[in-house]
Amino acid sequence: MGDRLSRRTLLGGAAAGALTFCLCGSATAREKAGWKVAIGLNGFQSGSRKYQKNYPIWEVLDFASREKFDGVELVADWPSGEYPASNEAARVRALRRLYDQYGLSIFSIQLGAPGAFDASAEVRRAWLDQFRDRARLARALGCSCVGLWPYGDLKGQSVDQGLAHLAASFREAGAIAADHGLLACFELEPPFPFNTEDHFQRILHGANHPALKGIYDPSHFDLISGATGRPEAMLERVGPANIGYLQFCDGDSTLRDGGTSKHLGCGDGHYDSARSLKILKDGGFRGWIMIDAWEVPDPYDASLKGKRAADRAWREG
Repeated sequence: MGDRLSRRTLLGGAAAGALTFCLCGSATAREKAGWKVAIGLNGFQSGSRKYQKNYPIWEVLDFASREKFDGVELVADWPSGEYPASNEAARVRALRRLYDQYGLSIFSIQLGAPGAFDASAEVRRAWLDQFRDRARLARALGCSCVGLWPYGDLKGQSVDQGLAHLAASFREAGAIAADHGLLACFELEPPFPFNTEDHFQRILHGANHPALKGIYDPSHFDLISGATGRPEAMLERVGPANIGYLQFCDGDSTLRDGGTSKHLGCGDGHYDSARSLKILKDGGFRGWIMIDAWEVPDPYDASLKGKRAADRAWREG
């Protein structure tokens, strides 16, 4: 793929502190620890497109099961088709059963959010109507989160106007998510119209809803806060309490092929992954860590490196 915006265009966050999860192999150990680790289908989706590789879904899920991942985050357009509507009971049941067979929870679904900041109030209302159905679907699939990506065009608005509309829509999305026992979690990326730390904070605090949180992706936090190589510095300013879940990776403070922030397997870049995870653990984060292998040439390798880093951080942090 040329850039991450295309991924989000094709598409169209961890549970609260009361949840108790773990990264270890046995169910008993998982119940005693504080977070769960998931594989992201986005890495395989992007790899199949960018590198013309084939990743059969059964192979991906067998890998995740064998390597003791706890769950998975879905993407709408891979391996085939869109999400079912929430009232398509047979399709929803079949989708959930696929992952149940491998012992994997569907913890989140990814959704685009360009309509959430559209200049038209009618379009924004339509987006919220669609989000209500997606929240019902997420609940039926057993999710604890819904991920949101506000890519797209401002359509004549100023950035301030777009931010105001987005915060208002996300406040309502937070209320809808809360009604379904979910967290609504958003991510910003360099190609988006909102792509700075200030924008992130204004969305988060403008929405001002306890069920609306941010997603921590070190590569994006780094790029939208000055490309210093220290994404954990922005994480500390945002605060672990405002993070819903992680899309975790390493990085090198650059864009990949002119697109979005380059994602790398943990240990393959220059971020201090252990430091980020310690900040989250010490700050009370007890949610989902999705290993994000977006456009990494070998998403299996990157997924394993991320899981090992998360496991190690929990044991040693």
